[in-house]
Amino acid sequence: MTYTGYGRVTKGVGGLFTVRLFDCHSRLHKEESEPMPLDGHTVFARGRGVLHKKGALLVGDLVEVSYDRTSFVQDGTTVLPSSDGSGISIDRVLERTCALIRPPMANLDILFVTLAAASPDPILETVDKLISIAEFNHVEPVIVITKSDLAPRYAKELETLYRNAGFQAFCAGFETEDEKAALKDYIDKIPNGKIAAFSGASGVGKSTMLNTLFPNLHLETGEISHRIERGKNTTRCVELYPLSDQPDCSFLADTPGFTMLDFERFDFFEKDDLPLTFREFVPLIGSCKYTKCSHTKEQGCAIVDAVKSGNIAPSRHQSFVTLYEILKKKTKW
Repeated sequence: MTYTGYGRVTKGVGGLFTVRLFDCHSRLHKEESEPMPLDGHTVFARGRGVLHKKGALLVGDLVEVSYDRTSFVQDGTTVLPSSDGSGISIDRVLERTCALIRPPMANLDILFVTLAAASPDPILETVDKLISIAEFNHVEPVIVITKSDLAPRYAKELETLYRNAGFQAFCAGFETEDEKAALKDYIDKIPNGKIAAFSGASGVGKSTMLNTLFPNLHLETGEISHRIERGKNTTRCVELYPLSDQPDCSFLADTPGFTMLDFERFDFFEKDDLPLTFREFVPLIGSCKYTKCSHTKEQGCAIVDAVKSGNIAPSRHQSFVTLYEILKKKTKW
């Protein structure tokens, strides 16, 4: 007999994927069905057919799986799935809300864009690139400033900069319990069925921060190289961690760190899409003197005027100009 189940991919290493199967009563279960033996279990599985190819399956995917009697053992009411994924296959990927290249994930709802106030010093253009990618994919960016205890004044400046741009922003040096409580409370209120991920440059302290907030995660952490002021990349793959025991719970992900995002090599979006990925620009689009305004330097540009008047942060506009110049030279294939 062949059984069918639905679940979410929570990890993938070397073609073997971890899938958390929904029970038949979960609101994320895509079709009405009778209870199946492995409902509610976490199983290992491999992609079938084209899904066996590298990159075809992403962490966060909602998938349909099939399995037979050889893929589990049953002792009374206890059911144990196979430990190596034998007999269990992923047959279909359900429709995605989004698919990101970096971090490589699907169906992401919230992206905690993490930067350090110091050691390493933040590269705001990289931060703003990541925010733009999230905005384009309708993923909510939330700014988290780690190591605020090392540079408290600058950390507050960064928090204010991004709050003024329209984002939720948190300092996470955890100098006070209030800082820790504010971020923890935000995460605890993520609705069931949603996926949130922490992402940012190597060495900013994502894993350390997550261990502080959620000690049961036991994430590996690394030291900062004092020569290059960059961290060892201790997170080697994307993995989702359930935030409760409920079948349709929300998930939190730690992701591998990076030092740059290459807009020319990766096909994120086009030049014409760029202004809409800077949310503080959006109310001013259409108010410029010229209809084909690039929003980079033109006289009569509402966005350039807003920068001059202090209503848009210069660093945000500089990030926009940098991305605009890169995307302007991008070749369409």
